[in-house]
Amino acid sequence: MKLTKTDPGGDILMDMTPMIDVTFQLIIFFMLLMDMSTKDLEDLVLPKAETATPDKPNPKDQRAVINITSDGRILVKRDPLYDPNNDDGYEKVKKFLSEKARLMPKARTDPANPNSPIAPDKPVLIRADQATPFKHIQKVMELCGLQGIQIWKIELAAAEVKKEEAGG
Repeated sequence: MKLTKTDPGGDILMDMTPMIDVTFQLIIFFMLLMDMSTKDLEDLVLPKAETATPDKPNPKDQRAVINITSDGRILVKRDPLYDPNNDDGYEKVKKFLSEKARLMPKARTDPANPNSPIAPDKPVLIRADQATPFKHIQKVMELCGLQGIQIWKIELAAAEVKKEEAGG
């Protein structure tokens, strides 16, 4: 009787198709994730500031970002809320701000006085193009202070002056 021996060191073929599929799925996932994280920001030429602190928001916090273009349009996540050419008032901006104020964590202005007004604790970031007339920025700031909204912390975005520009 002749017995056949199997070679333990023989080639084992492995199908790499599922591994490649998973790799491509991960690549697509991260590409979409990166696109979503920059959706809040419009392409604006920010004004230069010599004494600006770097913007390092906490990734866990959802902060409201309002973009104002040079022609006065107000955009949030690329969605137009106000267009000065179609002067329909600032109703969409008011609605957005009141919604954000309602969703933000609350903080009392005076802990000793329980009847003090409650205001959102998180800031709203206003990004405006350097060519934007100030009246548009002022209007958004004014809307933040309205009764029913009361967002009292506002951050204004600015670009840092590069060393080459500062020196010459």
